[in-house]
Amino acid sequence: MKILIINSGSSSIKYQLMVMPNNEVICSGMIDRIGLETSNVTFKTAANSIEEIIPIATHKEGLTKVAEMLLDSEKGVIQSTSEISAVGHRVVHGGSYFSDTTIISDEVKEKIKELSELAPLHNPAHLVGINVAEEIFSNATQVAVFDTAFHQTIPVEAYKYAIPNYLLTEHKIRVYGFHGTSHKYVSEKAIDYLENKSKIITIHLGNGCSMTAVKDGKSIDHTMGFSPANGLIMGTRAGDIDQSVIFYLIKNLGYTADEVNSILLKQSGMLGLTGYSDLRDIEAEAEKGNKECQLALLMNAYRIKKTIGSYVAALNGLDAIVFTAGIGENSSFIRNLVCTDMEYFGIEIEEEKNLIRSKSIREINKPNSKVKILVVPTDEEFEIANQVYHLLES
Repeated sequence: MKILIINSGSSSIKYQLMVMPNNEVICSGMIDRIGLETSNVTFKTAANSIEEIIPIATHKEGLTKVAEMLLDSEKGVIQSTSEISAVGHRVVHGGSYFSDTTIISDEVKEKIKELSELAPLHNPAHLVGINVAEEIFSNATQVAVFDTAFHQTIPVEAYKYAIPNYLLTEHKIRVYGFHGTSHKYVSEKAIDYLENKSKIITIHLGNGCSMTAVKDGKSIDHTMGFSPANGLIMGTRAGDIDQSVIFYLIKNLGYTADEVNSILLKQSGMLGLTGYSDLRDIEAEAEKGNKECQLALLMNAYRIKKTIGSYVAALNGLDAIVFTAGIGENSSFIRNLVCTDMEYFGIEIEEEKNLIRSKSIREINKPNSKVKILVVPTDEEFEIANQVYHLLES
């Protein structure tokens, strides 16, 4: 069974075409920096590798480009779209409607659209992906895999907000948790590697950033909540902020609610602090002596360190921390900032190991570090393909 996986992030599209159940990857690639003039486009097969820097303005434009590469007469991997049996879509917010992998219908799309208010940087992009895929791969079964599903095990004392009870019972306002496909995949890989150590903190760092406390393979707490807006400092999102700031901006400074929402989601985070949203640009500027970029990196790492401390308390101990996703896997600088001066928690990083690049799971801690520091490359696409295959087979 050929399954195409589409993983639309807030500023990127990752994709893989896989043959299941033998886990064979026919091709893979990514389009990132969507919305910029310097979007990166990659397409890799056993025989070919394409890398381009071209402007990709929207997710629809990006997905159309992916389809063109798959069907290319010289370097493509399929002759007809009918070869693809299913398209698996990562969907960030499933709310209280979806806790399992689901075949997409008009009703499912309508619910995803409704939840766009809670995930405005993601769910609209997912809907674009679904609609474009339905047009191009019309014979394929479209399936949604929800980021929120892995976090259904968070206990009530962690997912419930200290607001009137009816807001939960009647309106389902609670912590949902996100990046669940990634956190699930890397935590399982870490548990296998550590031979079933049970207390792990997974740190997913990309344009969107989140952390999960994982105990005995289950999510018990998570930095994001009702939407993917809070928690850590992100590319354009502010993360945690005193709610009084929102009311001050509206009542005292004259902003509308929509303007404040735009500020916190699209103009804040690393972009608001530095003028850059991509960490690669920020690190390069910091090395040149840019004070704003240097401070933003310190703030970013400080927020992660604080969360590690709180999750050690929630877990009552710690066996390992796991770095993953684009920044987590590739930025030795951020990993070093996070893990420095953490000896009290048994976290001691080995600088030389930290600089090594690899596509395999690896330790970057000192030999005597009580806590393992792991870099685990995430593979959300494999996790999605696996869930889609098992759903369709069952």
